[in-house]
Amino acid sequence: MRLSTSNLTFLPRSLVSWQGVEYGLATTDWGFKLVIHSRKDDKNIRLFDGEANDFNGGTLLVCPLTHRNLIGLQSQLDWLKPRLVGLSTSAGMGDRLGIATPGHVRAVRHFRGEISPVFAQQSIREMTRTGRNPQQVMDDAIWGVFEENWQDGFGADADHLKTEADISACFDAGYTWYTFDPGEYVNDFDVFESSQQVDEYIEGLPFELRPKATGLLDAIIDIGGYQASFPKPVLFKAVVKYGRAVAHVAAMYQKLADLAGNKPFEVEISMDETNDPTSPEEHIYIASELRRLGVKWISFAPRFVGRFEKGVDYLGDVDAFTNSLAIHAAISRQFGPYKLSLHSGSDKFNIYSAFMRATGGLAHLKTAGTSYLEALRTIAKVDINLFKDIYTFARQCYERDRSSYHVSARLERAAMPEAIMDGSALLDQFDGREILHVTFGSVLTEENLDGSKKFYDRMMAQLKDHREIYFNNLEKHFIRHLQPFSKMTGK
Repeated sequence: MRLSTSNLTFLPRSLVSWQGVEYGLATTDWGFKLVIHSRKDDKNIRLFDGEANDFNGGTLLVCPLTHRNLIGLQSQLDWLKPRLVGLSTSAGMGDRLGIATPGHVRAVRHFRGEISPVFAQQSIREMTRTGRNPQQVMDDAIWGVFEENWQDGFGADADHLKTEADISACFDAGYTWYTFDPGEYVNDFDVFESSQQVDEYIEGLPFELRPKATGLLDAIIDIGGYQASFPKPVLFKAVVKYGRAVAHVAAMYQKLADLAGNKPFEVEISMDETNDPTSPEEHIYIASELRRLGVKWISFAPRFVGRFEKGVDYLGDVDAFTNSLAIHAAISRQFGPYKLSLHSGSDKFNIYSAFMRATGGLAHLKTAGTSYLEALRTIAKVDINLFKDIYTFARQCYERDRSSYHVSARLERAAMPEAIMDGSALLDQFDGREILHVTFGSVLTEENLDGSKKFYDRMMAQLKDHREIYFNNLEKHFIRHLQPFSKMTGK
């Protein structure tokens, strides 16, 4: 069906003019469209697929939001390409639904120049659970950047990569930041019952990973007044726990470097999904070994003391966290500099200010599921019956879905679905919040008998009809997250 200009309702923030060509997003009876107005003889119009109309002496091209058209748009508007974030204070904003970026942009605008945003971010695990792929995650974020006309740059984080195949898929999609997660190669030291078992394990390692090769045996290193010492038991424990993980990171890094050639990239190392906190000596060992093996990185996520459960505030002794953090921050400055990264970082309001102070701004905040929860908050406001249906299903899936997450919510402590009058109240309650958080994959992919999505289609329809409510919820929520990471006064 042919469109006319009267069918187009433009999103005003998206409108931009570049080299005599005008671009914008418009709503139509057939969904969102990219609209381009150019001279009739403009050759760049060939970069786009769409329906051409004569308009105001030129050509009005109405295009679907496809990957090809996005590539064409990036070729003209360079600020739509992700770029390196470096050592600036930064925040990652995962989006499990692919529609949250405008809300994220609005929040970041309050701290312009203070916090570098990473708008494209999703782990391979989350992509698998939501049925998405790296290119879809990237494209959805960039369309959101275009909608809000954000021209100040953004990063794109290929999060929690575990294999070289993960790297290839994300590199092809244009990511600039790569988070390596070698958690499967970290050993639980407590399973070794004797020093003889430890020695046998060490002897089984390749020579280049053994303690003598590290140069740390019996070393004493001053870290801002903290004396880190490496007698045999301490160093051997670090090697047993992290030696193969460090080697895996080095192999992943080499794979990425080979793929990238002269194309710039940046790396984060994630050691947070382990049972025990990372000690200062283990942090030094990891940093020293990575450097020795030729790895360059901008951010490191150790396993901090306390509990970092999904979607809720920090659980633990804040003073103990602050004291431990000070040492980790000193190590990151001395062996880097590189940033420290808070994973499962959303909603940890009790420790944000301490984290910013200790790191001096060498800090990265990583969030993901909290944007999904704000989508549910929006659903609760506009369609409480749908919200109750989702929550009822989430309770059924919780015990299964919680297995791959560090959460402690219990079903018996959360409200029953029939008792819910206010969905926001449930989202602010510890157990209800975690139950809804970790069941996102099941909720978003559950199908009816006819193959249609049981909840996803209804959710997306409501969020589309109430986009501004969702974006306003996100903006408010993320201002609260980002405030402690800003150096600006009066915010």
